[in-house]
Amino acid sequence: MSPALVEGFSERLLHWYARHGRSELPWKLDPTPYRVWVSEIMLQQTQVATVIPYFETFMHRFPSLDSLAAADLDEVLHLWTGLGYYARARNLHKAARAIMEDHNGRFPTDFESVLALPGIGRSTAGAILAQSLDQRHAILDGNVKRVLVRLHGIEGWPGERQVESQLWDLTEAYTPTQEVADYTQAIMDLGATLCRRGRPDCDRCPFETDCTARQLGLEAELPHSRPKKEKPIKATCMLILLNESGEVLLQQRPPSGIWGGLWSLPECELDTTVTDWVSERLDLKVLKQTPLPSLRHSFSHYHLDIRPIIAHTRPLGRRLMEDEASVWYNTRQPDRRGLAAPVVKLLKQVEAGVSP
Repeated sequence: MSPALVEGFSERLLHWYARHGRSELPWKLDPTPYRVWVSEIMLQQTQVATVIPYFETFMHRFPSLDSLAAADLDEVLHLWTGLGYYARARNLHKAARAIMEDHNGRFPTDFESVLALPGIGRSTAGAILAQSLDQRHAILDGNVKRVLVRLHGIEGWPGERQVESQLWDLTEAYTPTQEVADYTQAIMDLGATLCRRGRPDCDRCPFETDCTARQLGLEAELPHSRPKKEKPIKATCMLILLNESGEVLLQQRPPSGIWGGLWSLPECELDTTVTDWVSERLDLKVLKQTPLPSLRHSFSHYHLDIRPIIAHTRPLGRRLMEDEASVWYNTRQPDRRGLAAPVVKLLKQVEAGVSP
């Protein structure tokens, strides 16, 4: 690491940011710890363009930390529908309530307290405090990793412990003691707008002449990808059960695990006899059923092949109606609850008039 590069790095980066940075981002216009926190959680594994409308809707409904803490998790998940990685929303809600209880409703301003909140890691904690309070904390999100890997020509997958440790040393060395808020946004912007994953715009980069990857023609190869593993394929049958009013039966999933806390369709094994399963488990009689085209939903660690079956039903008893984790859902007048992404797609088919 060149001492001259370290010494002038933040100054050059801030000069570039002043002319080309994304200073108009909604969380930058009023960078309170609460607003920056929500934006950082939404931005985890999600692009800025996708996040902006979700952030604005979320802030309109939950303008303050106490309003988020007082909300039902269902409504929080509803506003998160389509953004994915729903554990982020659950942790956001859980953390808001913890702040109300443990910090008198004020977002903590010391690093260790922020780091202790659910869903917040080292880089996110640093980003929140740097951008909202101008505290000096280094960050290492995906954009920053990509900039540093290319700048120094670092081999290996950035998620490996040894490589990540090296990157933390670098980002700590480059982080200045002043203008930290702008610097933090600047290095993320550099990675997002110029040092992109696909086609980096090296000609416009302020560090083109210093970049090892650029000099060696490796900008398209670095950073190295995570060693590939074939994703396993799982399969399930989702039941779109309609009552006499055309409402669809939804069930709330357990609070942890895939789609935790979200509302989804009843699921059974592919080789299950649907009429028997629905009768025994849900106390409903299937009058007519029709399979719909299969669809695949991919998670980070496996693919889920879904075979939907739509069926008209009538009740056999009253047991189902007394189950708080089940609800008959009107697709024509939807309420505010969090829905799993493939369920949203299937309900749209129902709303469009798909029927057996």
